[in-house]
Amino acid sequence: MEKDASEPDPSRQRNGVVGVLYGEFTDMLNDGVRYSVSLTESALTVQRISSSPGRTKVVFNLTDCVGCRAYRGPDSADVGAYFTAYFYPFKRRWMSAGVARQRVEQCFRVALVQDPLANLQEAERWARAIRDASVLQAPRRDGVVYAEVRRPCRVMILVNPHSGRGQALQLFTGHVQGMLTEAAVPYTLVITEHQNHARELVRKADLSQWDALVIMSGDGLLFEVINGLMEREDWQEAIQTPLGILPGGSGNALAASVHHYSQSPPAWNEELLLSCGFMLCKGLVGSMDLVSIHLASRQRLFSFLSLAWGFVADVDIESEKYRHVGAIRFLMGTLVRLASLRVYQGRLAYLPVTEAPKPPKGSIKANPPPSTPQHPSLCFSLPCRLIPNTSPNQNSRRNHNSTNSNRNTITNSSNNTITTNRPETQSDGKTRAPVDSQLPGLDQPVPESWTVVKEEGFVLVLAIYQSHLAEDLWTVPSAMADDGVIHLIYVTAGISRPALLRLFLAMEKGGHLECGCPHLVYEKVKALRLEPISPQGMITVDGEIVEYGPVQAQIHPRLARLICG
Repeated sequence: MEKDASEPDPSRQRNGVVGVLYGEFTDMLNDGVRYSVSLTESALTVQRISSSPGRTKVVFNLTDCVGCRAYRGPDSADVGAYFTAYFYPFKRRWMSAGVARQRVEQCFRVALVQDPLANLQEAERWARAIRDASVLQAPRRDGVVYAEVRRPCRVMILVNPHSGRGQALQLFTGHVQGMLTEAAVPYTLVITEHQNHARELVRKADLSQWDALVIMSGDGLLFEVINGLMEREDWQEAIQTPLGILPGGSGNALAASVHHYSQSPPAWNEELLLSCGFMLCKGLVGSMDLVSIHLASRQRLFSFLSLAWGFVADVDIESEKYRHVGAIRFLMGTLVRLASLRVYQGRLAYLPVTEAPKPPKGSIKANPPPSTPQHPSLCFSLPCRLIPNTSPNQNSRRNHNSTNSNRNTITNSSNNTITTNRPETQSDGKTRAPVDSQLPGLDQPVPESWTVVKEEGFVLVLAIYQSHLAEDLWTVPSAMADDGVIHLIYVTAGISRPALLRLFLAMEKGGHLECGCPHLVYEKVKALRLEPISPQGMITVDGEIVEYGPVQAQIHPRLARLICG
């Protein structure tokens, strides 16, 4: 049916809807200033109505919008109503180069008629339309499949008031609390009181009351939460609870990684917090790999970030005394440790990735491995078994002699099917944790499919499964949260102090893997085993010190869910 030409076009009427929502409103503070406002599925366009020529149009991308609310004014005699939209677009920094997300709010007064209720209903119609459109315009990366948190999202936010410089709670109230209010995200704030408080809490909590668990701290508090979830009898459902991270500690490795995965420009400190808060408000959920780690005492841990031995672990733990200075503690710890560089004796073996997984469309191109000769395995004959020691001198002699002997007498398992102790099965048939099908027992040799590293002297061994080790350490530029890979980096004995320092300086921009250092090796692996021989040292998991001794790990792809962008 043809449209009657005599009928007015609703799209050109004030406050009409045909394809777009259109209206004319006044400024919140000055009734003499009027704006024409139009809303499409992707943008809010605001143009000042003026007879003066000039640029008066502003376009707000709904991808940057976290919320919109309608309300009455404080003056009861005011018949008008108001709606305010909240945006966090990328804008140029005030004092430095580059761009970062910055808060912008746009407020309008609705006074179409003299009926306050009718004006409020119109304001609510606009606020609802802007909210609904902004949800559909969340910043998704091409080729990445997302879920969304339920709306309205009920969030438990766990804050460690002592993390970092002890300012996590102040950072939350100063930067995040208002953003959550703008996005209409209801939350319950929990202040942790002691170590493992969060672990105990989530292990016993009724998770049906929460749509997401968010950590405002460093990486250590998330380590507690993940292990608390995995210790539950209903771990399979519990670990599917979306996890969010807000940087409030010293390292903030996961927060920096999540920001990096969103393909946003680099950000630090409060800018990084604002970025992570923005992603929390948008509510997109992706997958995250977890790594199962077995210690010699048969304790099993789950890790989301890293396993470290040697230089990295030493710096992480020894720099605790400088916690009051914030993230710079790691630089201070690095310089102190460089002054007395240690070499650790141990054995390392790993299950390599036979075929690198295809990166998601739109992801950052992987850096090539360093142009250094790869160290061959010793025909799979080197046993991965800790040699007991009674003194440092005896340990040195036994290491030298028994290693050569064992190379001739002990071989790896010739059967790739591994039999070892498995997680206990409950009466209902459910396992208490995912099965580590790639790992033999720690007292068993590694399978033939594994590679055994020839060297036994190491400056550091780092297994990492995120892109960043700290806010300013871009450790694996190609890593993604759900790439199904443990990124194994180790540095062998013989590297000079200046060369090691250059590696860490290059890591700030992710260039260390291209330095061509002959002592640096990078491998993508599915599982690994590390057996320290040196009687003293430290091993960390996600920055937390753990039992020193033999350790092995296997990745479990996409086991957890992460709020990301």
